[in-house]
Amino acid sequence: MFCCLGTTRREAGSKEAFIHADYTLVVDTALTGRRLGAQHMLVVSAMGANAHSPFFYNRVKGEMEEALIAQNWPKLTIARPSMLLGDRSKRRMNETLFAPLFRLLPGNWKSIDARDVARVMLAEAMRPEHEGVTILSSSELRKRAE
Repeated sequence: MFCCLGTTRREAGSKEAFIHADYTLVVDTALTGRRLGAQHMLVVSAMGANAHSPFFYNRVKGEMEEALIAQNWPKLTIARPSMLLGDRSKRRMNETLFAPLFRLLPGNWKSIDARDVARVMLAEAMRPEHEGVTILSSSELRKRAE
């Protein structure tokens, strides 16, 4: 089961709406899939996700990850990309401004194309040999996409 839901606080319009999109919808969708017999959950989170982060965005992403882990999936794959590149129906000002910079950054900070994240997640879904929780950092996603 794949879940790639996510937004920004600005696009959501409020903290509450952001939590609904990036936490509640993701966790509830996963729970429904689990109840229906899904065995592998693959989710896009974010670099820096941490339930104890002082940064709201990273904290919500970390709380979402912890809630999914608590659902006891036989296989749970969490992708933590840096800034995602790709076509969007609506331009995001910060992404437009910072995308050129993020392409130049080293390691985990370097931006990644959303299509590459999708390819890696699909390949991960086809791998039968792993169980438990797998966390794919942005640099690991980029490496596997090559």
